[in-house]
Amino acid sequence: MSGAFTKQDDSNSSIDLGERPVSPHRNLVTEHGLALIDAEIAALHEALAKGNAEADRELIARASRDLRYWTARRETAEISHPDPHSDVVRFGMSVTITDGNGKTQTWAIVGEDEVDASHGKISHVSPMAKMMFGKAVGDTFELNDHEWEITAINAAP
Repeated sequence: MSGAFTKQDDSNSSIDLGERPVSPHRNLVTEHGLALIDAEIAALHEALAKGNAEADRELIARASRDLRYWTARRETAEISHPDPHSDVVRFGMSVTITDGNGKTQTWAIVGEDEVDASHGKISHVSPMAKMMFGKAVGDTFELNDHEWEITAINAAP
């Protein structure tokens, strides 16, 4: 009899969520970014310890996959501290920019896992961060047909 017409016992089948993609870029992190990674790992260990393997297969599969991701990110994390005396934009700094209309924005340049644009945090591999790296107060750059001037640099994000 063909297997297509028999009931399959899927209690032993695994849930394949696929792996989370890991960025090919250097894993630069701030102290805060490293603390966030450590908190994710701790929360996932806790979730796995509480999980009931029989009832929560998807939860366990998801937590296991995420734990592999965060563990890999932790292993490759490179803490980077900006030189407080640097007069050019570097990783870990906050940068205030102004456009020709007087619109001002401040962005902290952080690691990829720490990005939160709604709180002014952009990735060091973002186009904007790349345009600002190495520039000093008074320098300008163009992004998306818009010219911005760097008006302040602070070594603390």
